Amino acid sequence: MQNDSVVVNSWNEWDPLEEMVVGSADSACFEPTEPGSRPAVRNAPGTPFPTGPKSKEAVDLAGEELDGLVKVLRSQGVTVRRPAPHDFSRPVTTPDFQVDNQYCAVCPRDVMITFGNEIVEATMSRRARYFEYQPYRKLVYEYWNADPRVLWTTAPKPSMADGMYREEFWDWPLEQRHERMHSFEFCVTQDEVVFDAADMSRLGRDILVQESMTTNRAGIRWLRQHLEPRGFRVHTVHFPLDFFPSHIDCTFVPLRPGLVLTNPERPLREGEEKMFLANDWELVDAPQPVLSNDEMPPYCQSSKWLSMNVLSISPTKVICEEQEKPLQDLLDKLGFEVFPVPFRHVFEYGGSLHCATWDVRRTGTREDYFPRLDYTPLV
Repeated sequence: MQNDSVVVNSWNEWDPLEEMVVGSADSACFEPTEPGSRPAVRNAPGTPFPTGPKSKEAVDLAGEELDGLVKVLRSQGVTVRRPAPHDFSRPVTTPDFQVDNQYCAVCPRDVMITFGNEIVEATMSRRARYFEYQPYRKLVYEYWNADPRVLWTTAPKPSMADGMYREEFWDWPLEQRHERMHSFEFCVTQDEVVFDAADMSRLGRDILVQESMTTNRAGIRWLRQHLEPRGFRVHTVHFPLDFFPSHIDCTFVPLRPGLVLTNPERPLREGEEKMFLANDWELVDAPQPVLSNDEMPPYCQSSKWLSMNVLSISPTKVICEEQEKPLQDLLDKLGFEVFPVPFRHVFEYGGSLHCATWDVRRTGTREDYFPRLDYTPLV
């Protein structure tokens, strides 16, 4: 890397991609049961969820698909980096909690995010993911040492003690969730700063943050206090019909200036669409996924809407899961060149194409895509 080049630069989800980190399934483990997560085997009530390392076959199958994504990106001139090896089978013990093993480095999007020339490490919301920044630290140091303009911020780590969670959340029946859907209270309480990076979407000067099971109001306030002095506007968004909201990129996916791919089963809360409509953005519903929720991989904790988890190479090029033909057809009609890649085995790890990547550098600068916007700063 040369000091006279821009090393870290990414302001949105669609500008032409130059450098990206793609995750790795090596040494991945099953997500343990803890206050912030109760993994379950799909369509097998009462079956104990596996513990410890994933099988070599599961790791190899996901690894092959991740390598396939790397090949497509490199064919488009993108520099691709990978996380450092990490032993996820090791337990984590802090003064506040203990967990038997960690998770994986398949989804760098969950923990790392770029705002222009700044890299931010998220707090994370689950104990097994407390140290998930470690596989990326060597890369971050490389970027930081290569260019004095690179800013590096680590968000305050939450305690993840028992009191940080609302464990009864997992036992609420659907009727009770429906009654509570407008309060947006989930498994994480509001006392500590908590957010996953994948609950955010970057649209130039404007940042969307979903209030969810993995991002609370204190986390959003910290983000506003941190980003507003740098000229960003941070908007909280909600999707009331999603009873288990976690990460925005399977619900609301900006594809290029003026266009968002939306989830027909998870509309924005009434009134929150106004900022888009007032600035001539088009909201287009994604087609139903090829797989139903019942057909998703048995150990996958995500919904069928991983189908929406596409990755933009540029404002005109999008990578889409190979079997999602209805979505590919829609993207084609919207004027995109579509690159299909197989990614079904990665679903088991809780993500798809966007989740499995962290963009470090895209061409372009910070733009204001919402010139007609009523925004009140926090301070």
